[in-house]
Amino acid sequence: MENELIISPIYNNYCKQVQELILPIQQIEFNVPVTLEGQPDLLDIETNYHKDGGGFWGALNKTKPDGEELTGTIGLINVGEYIGVIRKMFVKKEYRGKEFGIGQNLLDTLISYCNTHEITDLYLGTVEILKAAHRFYEKNGFREINVDELPAIFPRMMADNKFYHLKLQ
Repeated sequence: MENELIISPIYNNYCKQVQELILPIQQIEFNVPVTLEGQPDLLDIETNYHKDGGGFWGALNKTKPDGEELTGTIGLINVGEYIGVIRKMFVKKEYRGKEFGIGQNLLDTLISYCNTHEITDLYLGTVEILKAAHRFYEKNGFREINVDELPAIFPRMMADNKFYHLKLQ
C-alpha cells in the first residue's frame, strides 16, 4: 500500500507525537545536548507558534493500520516586523530524501503561508553537525549569515551555532 502523506497544520493535541519525533532525532541521532525542558515550545504549540500569526505543520502518514504517523514537522514563529523564524524542521529518518519529498513539502507549505501573511524575511538557526540540513536550506535559496546579522528580535536557541536567511519575493 502506498503511503498517503499529507501536510497539515497541527496543534496542541499533537504535542506528544511532536516530542516523540523530535527529541530522539536531536538527542540520539545527532547527539545535540538539548532536553524537553529546554524546549518549552514543544509543550504548547498553539501559544508558541499559532498565536502570533505563525504556524506549525506536520507531515502525516495516513495509511498506518493503527491510525496516522507523524513523519515530519516545521514551525514558524512570527516575531513581527515582517520576519518569520523557522523552528523544529525535522523528518523521521526513514522518510527523508527526495523519494518522499517531506522536507521540501513542509518548507514549501511554510513559504506559501509566509507569502500570504506578509512575512518577507525568514531566518533560522541550526547546529554545525546537521550537514544535510545545511545543504537542503542552501539548495532552497537560504544564505548562511553571521550571528551578528540576525535581527535583534530573533529568538536564539542555546544550541544553535549556524544561521541562515532567506529574502522572500
